[in-house]
Amino acid sequence: MSHDQNFKNLILDYPREAIGFFAAVEAQAIDAGARLLPLREEQLKARLGERFRELDVPLLVEWPDGRRAALLFVFEEETDPARFSIHRLAHYCLDLAELYATERVVPVVIFLHAGGYPTCLTLGSETRTYLDFHYLACALPQLPARDHLTSTNLVARLNLPNMAYDPADKLLVYAHAVRGLIELEPHPERRLKYVDFIDIYADLNENERQRYAALYPDEARTMTGFAQRFIEEGRQEGRQEGRQEGRQEGRQEGLEQGLQRGEARVLTALLRLRFGELPTAAQHRIEQADADTLLRWSERVLTAPSLDEVLGG
Repeated sequence: MSHDQNFKNLILDYPREAIGFFAAVEAQAIDAGARLLPLREEQLKARLGERFRELDVPLLVEWPDGRRAALLFVFEEETDPARFSIHRLAHYCLDLAELYATERVVPVVIFLHAGGYPTCLTLGSETRTYLDFHYLACALPQLPARDHLTSTNLVARLNLPNMAYDPADKLLVYAHAVRGLIELEPHPERRLKYVDFIDIYADLNENERQRYAALYPDEARTMTGFAQRFIEEGRQEGRQEGRQEGRQEGRQEGLEQGLQRGEARVLTALLRLRFGELPTAAQHRIEQADADTLLRWSERVLTAPSLDEVLGG
């Protein structure tokens, strides 16, 4: 999954926390009564045409009591600052402002790697400025991770590996990110999904993982035990659904096929949580696999770094 898609999912899953961390200066005005609504991609694509940028994340903040007009946040993740185009961002913000008939727009750019980037766009002459465009920049590599180790904002904790820290603190940073996920996210599916987010950006090697398990046994045991339990519960649900389907078909062959379909559904759900939507070829392989192969693949879900390695034989 691309870095763009990782951050898009993060903002869509935790919109209030994302604004609180990436756009803290604006977050103070958004009280608990405000509603945060992601704008529908289908509508944007249809109305903006080629100008639509699928991996930008527009969020609309509305106050139901009407005290304030709606506020539109436009999030963009840029892995390489050298590729960032402020002209493109300005163009997109103007398109959205026109589309939603608003002048209340907050552009936010998240920079994942270090590097230089323009901070404003000014158009005019010696006589007068005609356009003065600014945006909020969150350069993660410039933020000290130690300042956020105990943050109660889950988006901040998940991004600890993307911040600045001494190499000697790598396992400390990783442990606090995992601890934040355990403490701040109660839902099983989200925990499994975002431990993968942490792993991608922490990028621990095997030696570091062994040291982490020795230095932070509670966190390691908690997440490993949770994930294994979640997978086993999913398998049991899949088997139960498969048995029901098999009984309805009324024969032993139908029962076996039903169990296999249940296992395939569980594996598909787990893979989507880790790697996003599956390619058609991968989905076809899962549907055609026998029960033993499905079990072998499901045991790799927690440890394999890529979809290809899960389905690698």
